[in-house]
This record gives sequence, structure tokens and C-alpha cells, in this order.
Amino acid sequence: MFNIGDYAVCPGHGVGQIVDIEEREVGGDNLYFYIIKVIANGMTVMVPTNSETGIRGLVDETQIDEVYELLNDHDVTVDNSTWNRRYRDYMLKVKTGSLLEIADVLRSLFLLKNKKNLSFGEKKMLDQCRDLIVQEIAITNGAEKNGITSRIEDCFESEK
Repeated sequence: MFNIGDYAVCPGHGVGQIVDIEEREVGGDNLYFYIIKVIANGMTVMVPTNSETGIRGLVDETQIDEVYELLNDHDVTVDNSTWNRRYRDYMLKVKTGSLLEIADVLRSLFLLKNKKNLSFGEKKMLDQCRDLIVQEIAITNGAEKNGITSRIEDCFESEK
């Protein structure tokens, strides 16, 4: 259970802060909702407090280390299917909200980018994945976003 002021991750949206917990009547039942203000764009999201997949807490240091390990591991096969099929697969991973799944998509897109031009949608997704990872790590560690972005991009410098 989260409290007002806690940070939580909304899958597909990024890190937000819980600004309120409201009771609303839905279908004749009174339900409680977290009101979350997404940090990246100021959007407000309502998530039922009893939802098991709606939001999650921030990652810890162990998971952050796993993200960097995954980004540094370039010994993977890059998907050569059509861009729209890749995009759909990547989108499913991003929507899970798992930082490791998002990092996997970011790694795939960075490695693919070094082999050929990305589609417009893939470029946007690469930026989105990088932003989601940077934002969560920055809030978890209290670190500067620029330093985290540089560290992520350094993972792929040797590929160029």
C-alpha cells in the first residue's frame, strides 16, 4: 500500500508521485483510487488501490545494477523482423512497467540503430525507454539525469 507523497511507477507513463487517495463510486461500489501525478509530463492518473498490476514501487540498487548489466551485455541476437512487428513486441514489454523489460527494449533498439536506420516509431520508443529508465534511476538514487543518460549511452559506445 502506498501513501500520499510516495513515488510509484505507472507502466508506460513512468514515475509519478501519489498526490491523493480518493473514494469514488463505481458501479454501485465504493472504491479507493490513488491519484498519481506523472513527473515527466504532469499528467494525472487514477489507479485503483486494489489493482495488482496498476502501479509498482521504485526499483532498488540490485535491480539498477541488473539494468546496467543487461545494457552492457551485447551478446544477443537483434530481431530482424519487420519494424512494425518489432514495435508491437517492444510496446508489450514497455507496458509491463518492468525496468528490466524496458532496458531490454532499449538495448535492442540501440544495437539495431548501429546496424541500420530505425523507423520513426522506433526512434521515439528508444527515447521513451531511455527517459523511463533515467527518470526512475534518478529518483531512486537522487542522481542527476544527465549523468545517468551518459552512463547508459556509454554502454553502447563500443558498438559504434
